[in-house]
This record gives sequence, C-alpha cells and structure tokens, in this order.
Amino acid sequence: MAAAAKEAVAPTGALGGLVQDFVVGQQDGPAAEVAADVKSGRCTILQVVEALGSCLENPEPRTRGRGIQLLSQVLLQCHPLLLEKEVVHLTLFYENQLKDHHLVIPPVLQGLRALSMCDVLPPGLAVSVLKAIFQEVHVQSLTQMDRHTVYSIITNFMRTREEELKGLGADFTFGFIQVMDGEKDPRNLLVAFRIVYDLISKDYSLGPFVEELFEVTSCYFPVDFTPPPNDPHGIQREDLILSLRAVLASTPRFAEFLLPLLIEKVDSEMLSAKLDSLQTLVFQTASERVEAEGLAALHSLSACLSRSVLEADAEDLLDSFLSSILEDCRHHLCEPDMKLVWPSAKLLQAASGASARACDRITSTVIPLLLEQFNQHSQSSQRRTILEMLLGFLKLQQKWGNEDKDEIPLSGFKAPLCSLISLALADPSTQLQLVGIRALTVLGGQPGLLSSEDLEVAIDHLYRLSFLEEDSQSCLAAMEASGTLATLYPTVFISHLVPRLAEELRTGDLQWAGGEGPSRRARRLRCLQALSAVSTHPSIVRETLPVLLQHLRHAHRGDKADSSEVIAVCRSLHLVAGQCQQEPESCWYFHQTAVPCLLALAVQAAMPEKDVPNLGKLLLEEDVLAAMVSVISTASTHLSPELAAQSVALIVPLFLDGNISFLSENSFPSKFLPFQNSSSEQKRLVALLMAFVCSLPRNVEIPQLDRLMQELLTLSCHHDVLFSCTAAAKCFAGLLNKHPAGQQLDEFLQKAMEKVEAGLSPGSHRTQAFTLLLWVTKALVLRYHPLSSCLTDRLMGLLNDAELGPAAADGFSLLMADCPDVLHRAGHAEIRIMFRQRFFTDSVPALVQGFHAAHQSVKPNYLKGLSHVLNSLPKPVLLPELPTLLSLLLEALSCTDCVVQLSTLSCLQPLLLDAPQVMSLHINTLVTKFLNLSCSPSMAVRIAALQCVHALTRLPTPVLLPYKMQVIRALAKPLDDKKRLVRREAVTARGAWFLLGSPGS
Repeated sequence: MAAAAKEAVAPTGALGGLVQDFVVGQQDGPAAEVAADVKSGRCTILQVVEALGSCLENPEPRTRGRGIQLLSQVLLQCHPLLLEKEVVHLTLFYENQLKDHHLVIPPVLQGLRALSMCDVLPPGLAVSVLKAIFQEVHVQSLTQMDRHTVYSIITNFMRTREEELKGLGADFTFGFIQVMDGEKDPRNLLVAFRIVYDLISKDYSLGPFVEELFEVTSCYFPVDFTPPPNDPHGIQREDLILSLRAVLASTPRFAEFLLPLLIEKVDSEMLSAKLDSLQTLVFQTASERVEAEGLAALHSLSACLSRSVLEADAEDLLDSFLSSILEDCRHHLCEPDMKLVWPSAKLLQAASGASARACDRITSTVIPLLLEQFNQHSQSSQRRTILEMLLGFLKLQQKWGNEDKDEIPLSGFKAPLCSLISLALADPSTQLQLVGIRALTVLGGQPGLLSSEDLEVAIDHLYRLSFLEEDSQSCLAAMEASGTLATLYPTVFISHLVPRLAEELRTGDLQWAGGEGPSRRARRLRCLQALSAVSTHPSIVRETLPVLLQHLRHAHRGDKADSSEVIAVCRSLHLVAGQCQQEPESCWYFHQTAVPCLLALAVQAAMPEKDVPNLGKLLLEEDVLAAMVSVISTASTHLSPELAAQSVALIVPLFLDGNISFLSENSFPSKFLPFQNSSSEQKRLVALLMAFVCSLPRNVEIPQLDRLMQELLTLSCHHDVLFSCTAAAKCFAGLLNKHPAGQQLDEFLQKAMEKVEAGLSPGSHRTQAFTLLLWVTKALVLRYHPLSSCLTDRLMGLLNDAELGPAAADGFSLLMADCPDVLHRAGHAEIRIMFRQRFFTDSVPALVQGFHAAHQSVKPNYLKGLSHVLNSLPKPVLLPELPTLLSLLLEALSCTDCVVQLSTLSCLQPLLLDAPQVMSLHINTLVTKFLNLSCSPSMAVRIAALQCVHALTRLPTPVLLPYKMQVIRALAKPLDDKKRLVRREAVTARGAWFLLGSPGS
C-alpha cells in the first residue's frame, strides 16, 4: 500500500492536461490517448484516478460525470490489465457513485460494464454490483444505450459468475424483472429475451416470481414491430418473434398462463371485438410500450411537418394534420364522464410538443375547452384532472418560449387562467392545491405574462397556504413556489410579502415577551421558514437577512428566551446562506452581514454578567453553538480567495488579540481574549473560529498561523471544559488537513505529537490529549499523509488503556464517519477517494493481531473498534475477508458491552444476505447467540438481534430446517416484550420462520 500511495502522488504532467482537455475542454479524443498511455505503461490506472481526483469530487454533477466518463472509457480499453486489488477498489467506487446525480449514472454504468469483463474480479463483487444496480438505478428511465449497458453487465456476470448469481436465489430473478419491466427498444428486447431464456434453461431460481416473469415477457405477444427503412441495426420482426417464442415455450411452469393467452388471441374473431381492441390500443392501452411508441410516432410526424417549407398557394400540411387530430380528440375533452380525457390529452400534447407552431395551434383550441370544463365540473377530483392536463399544455408553452413572437401566446387566456388557479388554491382539497401551486409556478415562468396585480393575488394565496397547519404538504409546496417566483419577480415579493413576514415576526416578538401559546410559536416558525424560502434573489436577501438577524437578537435576549427559537433562526439563516452560494454578490453580502452579527452576539453572551446583566447565555449552549457553526461554515465555503482574505484578516485577530472593531456591537467593558482569558464562556466560542477558518478554500492564507496553531494546541490540552478543548482540536486538525506539505506542516505535527504524548501521561488532561490525537489522526488519514499510520498505531495502543480504551475504540467510528462541521468536502478539506478502503487494509490486520494478544479485560475494545471499521465499509470489500474475521465477530456477540453487541449485529445482518454460503457454516453459533441477545436488557440490542433472526431465513433452507422449531419456541418470549417495537420485530421474524420450508416460500 505504501508503494501504491507513492505511485498515486507521482506527477501527472501530460496526464493532467489530458484530463483537463476531456473534462473541462469537453474534448473526447484525450480518452483514447490516456488509454494508450495505460496500455504502454507510461501511466497506471491509479495515476489516472489521482489525476481525476478534483473532478470526481466536484460539486457539479456534469463535471463529475465527465470525470467518471473518462475513467470508464479508459477501463473499457484497459480492463484486462487490471490487478485484483484495483478491481476491488474501482468496483466499490463505482457502486457508491450509483447513488449520485442522474447525470452521473450513464458513465458509471459504462465503468461497471468494463469491470464486469475482468477475469480477476473477486468472488462476491458481481452480486454486490447487481444488488446496487437493482436498488439504486431506475433502469427504464435511462436512455436506450444506457439500458443496453445494464443488460450487458447482467449478461457478462451470468456468463462468468453463474454460481454466485444463483446464490442470490429468487432475488436475482426479481431484480431482473424490475430492470426489464417496461422495456421498449427492440435492440434491448433481444438481449432481455436471451437473459430470460438463460434464467430458465440454466435453472436459476424463479421462486414465487414465475407469473411475474411470464407477464414481463408475454406483454410483447403478439409482436407488433416494423423495422424502419434502412435500419442500421438490422433487427427484423421475425427476430423478436423467434426470441419471444423461445422464452414462452422454455418451461412447463409457463403453461397455466400461456394457454389462456393464446386462446384469447385466437378466439378474437369478431369484427367488433377487433375494433374494440384497436381503440383500446389507442386510448386505453394496457401496454406502455405500444402507447409510448404511438405517441412518439405522432410527435415525429408533427415535427416533420413543422419543418416543411410553405409555398404561397400550397396547403399547410401541419395545420391539416393537427386539425384532424383536434377533430378526433375535441369531443373526448368535453365528455361529462371524462372517460377518454387523459388519452386524448396525451395525443394532443405529443403533437404540440413537436414545434412552437404546433404548440400554438393546439393550445389555442384546447385551453378554452379545458377552462370551460373546469368551470362545469364542481368536484375537486375532476377539477384536479382537468388542471393537470392544462398544466401539461402550459409547460409546453413554457418550453417553446416567446422568441420571435409579437405577443405572448397565453396573454389572451391570462384572466381565466389566473381565476382558475385562484379557485384551485382556495379549494380545501390538498391535491388540487398542489396542482394549482405547480400551475402557478409554470404560469409565472412565462416572462411578461403576469402583472404586478396578478402576482400580488398569487402571493396572498401562497402566504395563506404557507401558514396552513392542517397539511404540511401544501405548506412546503407553497414555500418552494414562493422561492421560484421570487427569483423571477423580486420587486413584487420585496414590496408585498417580505414586509408582511417581517411584521409577523415583530408582532410575535412583542407577544412573546408577555407569554404565548403553542400556535403562536408554530406560526412564527413558519414565518422563519417562509423568509428563508423566498431569499432566492440578491435584492430579497438584502431585505430578509436584517429581519432574521433582528429576530435572532430578540430571541436570545427576551424574558422567555428559548434555545429552540434561536436554533430555528439559525436554521433559516443556514438555508439562506446555502441559497446565496450560487451568486457571489449575495454570498459576500450574507457573509459580511451575518457573520459579524453572529460573532458580536456570541461575544456579548460570553462577557461576564456584571458587564451585560440583561443578556441571556443561550448562545453559549452547545446545540445553539452547533447551529451557529453551520451558518458560519456555509457562509464561508464559497467566498472568493480575495474576499476570504479580507474576512480572515479581521476574524483571526478578533480571537487572537481581541480586536472587535469590525463587530457591529463592540462596546464591551471587558476584553475578548478566548485563548488568554480564564473565562470558560469565551473559550467556547473557539467553535465559531473553527467554523470560519476550516471552511475557507485551501489557497487562502491564514494570518498569524504559527501563533494560531500554538494557541489551539494549548487550549486543546489544558482546559477543563471538554467542549472548548474539542473545538480547538477540531480547528487545529482542520487547518492541518489543508496545509501544504513542507517544513511548516512537519513542525505543526511535531508540536502536536509532543502535546499528545505529554497529555497522555498520567494526569488530569488525558481525555483532552486523546481527543487531539483522534482529530489529528483523522486529518492525516483523509489526505493519505505518511504519518497517519504512526498515529493510527498510537491510537490502537490506547485500546489497552484501562481509562481511555473504550473511547479509543469509539474513535475508529469517528475516523471513518463524515463530519458535519469540519474535515468535509464542502469545506474544501483534502479527502482522498477510497480512504476508507485504504484504512481498512492497513488497520484491520493490526486490530485482529492486537485482539489476540490483548488481556481479556480489554478485548472488547478491539472488537468494538473492529466493528466500527467494518460497518463503514461497502460489503464487497468485506466479503473476501469474511472467513478470517467472522470468528471475531461471533466472539464479539459474547461481549457484555451493549455498544459492541449492537455494532456487531448491524455488521452481521447484511452479511447474512450477501454471504449466505459462508454464514451457513456457523449456523449453530448464529442461532444460539441471536436468540440469547433477543432477551438482552438493551431494547436496541433486542431489536437488532431479532432482525438478524429474521435475516437468517435468507440462508439455504436445508441448513435452517433443523433449527426451525427451536427458533419458533424461543421467539415466543419476545412476543410478550414490554416494548412495542420489539414485539413488532418478533412477529416479523417468527412469521418468516413459520413459513420456512412451506410451498412457495
């Protein structure tokens, strides 16, 4: 691993340029050049990954997608060169990316296709990849090519990993059914039919999904496909017929479903029945494939006619075509029973979506009809249906915009549309309100359509809906719509909504001083949410931010001051800070307005009571400080280096020298010197310093850095309040993580280790020294610093410590976890990809060895640390090591520490699903220990143990049957547990064991 790390940080040179050209320059050629370099040995896959590091961590999904696309294209050409360890790490990386933005998924699937062709793919990874795809990817929402990639991955694994996939049992069949369901492309169907045939002919388990598998394939019978002229793919109708026929005739288990289908098709000889079938295909088809292809064909025809050149005396073919469609569909839109309204609307929307001309022609006829129908129907459900159809046409108008048009297309319908939407928003039906809110948002998105008066009426509705207590769904939708419209119409929102919300808060503050009921407080919290929701435009932020800050001042000074109120304000400020990040002007305004105010209020609260006797101390509470940390951190992450430098030049001297000149309220009789003052209140505010300096970009220079780091070190090890010590240690670690390699970094590390070793010696500050060690270790582990292994070894050594051992064990959880306030990617921390996998490889053997050598009294510490590391890993990394580690995990279940038991159970439960063959070898021990723990004094352990008992039923049935009656009898006791959640898990587990071995189970 050490050699690999050195290789990973080798200079990229030309490689970095090729990456930039591909990702930033949007050039496709460099991918082939990188692949050629890998093949020739001029660079390695690991170096390619390192060169892509910043791209793969970029917050923009398109940039991440391009980075992964480059890596995937290289892997597709170079997969035979990969080593087993490289395949493991890359597979885990790609699996994690399946949870990313939908734009990233296609290149991720290409990478997994390359890895599925690797001969050195370790056992277990094929199952893991397919489970991840089945769980995370909605395949039928992908493009044809990307769906074909998924089928290729499945085909590759079925060819090379048949036994592993069969180990999934019927779950594999069910997962594939979900993938194939709704497939429409003939190229993909040929592959899908082949997979189904192999599932059956190679004796994969179909379990209870025989009928579902039949349905997902028989829906294409009879095949109705005509290849387009000059089809480059060469797929003929006969190819699909033969493939589907082979599937339907492949197993006798399909007979009971296939024969009635064939009889039905053969028996339908009456002309009226045939006509009914044809009408159903057009209007109420049960086949999504037929419907989608029909609508697509209609769309294509409309688009083709829209491009035709009109001659002066020639017929307008598009107008004639659309007129015929309108004539066929118009009467269905006006039928009282609304039976064929939706199918007709789909046809019209498919045609009108082809061009601006088609859209104008159809909407000019359809919108008046739908407006009339809305007024003729009084039921909320009917009105909702009509408004949803109307919304579809409004979106099409929004799509084509108003370019090259003398007037706004919808201007003639503006008044009735606004009236209709007002009726919908005033209706008591939540579902109708929600459609009305969406329609208002789309209508407001048409530039120049709504007047100020229209918008004021809309704002009145949104204001009312935002304060509905009965249904939070409408409330949230109204706030989201307010934010969208505020971006487009800031002036109207500033004049008509913000003052009302500000007055609401001000009135609430006055009532609050004299007492209030719960409804008043709930209304004020909604008001805070609404203010943050509409803060989507720079000019609005300049109005709302002072209101929120003023309310914060009242909230922590009032006679009825409450920390929950202060936290609520901070949450609103945090939302506003997040919304400001896309706009540099707003980002800087928020930062220079909110951050000094928060600091000033916190400094005031930290002053002795004799100086500010009427000031509350709410801002010094830990949960309140945590809320303020999130605000300051978010307000600082997107500052430009120049503006960040201005700010850091003020805030660091505030904490080092007490320079309060830039604070809005700076008349304090006492000095603010948190690093020198003995006041514990002032030292708590180091958390706010951490929030600021640890969120800055890495290229921002911190003034007086040597002195600051020394002060943080001193505070972290020599103060009695653990909160302040921890904040100082986290701040020190955050700065350490970003600091460039060199002499100064080495000096900081040396001083830190001297502090740690001095503090860990017997005395009163051992916990503080340990906390510093833990955070410094995390800072170095994240960036692959060479010293990280030494610090990890030091941490492991503390597992034998009688006093600090349990805390050291829990420290492994912190090393692996994502932190919300420091050392995270949003705060520009240096975090290498796959650092968890690297830590696992380096630390687990030492943990196992240490466990065997440790005294019996401290063995639980090793087990707890091991459980924390294992729980943080994707299961494919863990599976190859499972035979070695399983005995330790089973021993951990005998530990009396509830935390160890709970952590181990949470680790074992997914393994019962992912590694049934290995787990089956220990069935006797597993059953005994799980049943014993189902009676644990800890409710959480009882629940986890029962979930594991339930998960045992996923092991092979012959292995479980000897234990069936023993488990059922033992589960009778937790059925009477005093806790409802325990009883619920017991019922679920016992029911699964009762069904074990029964037909169809």
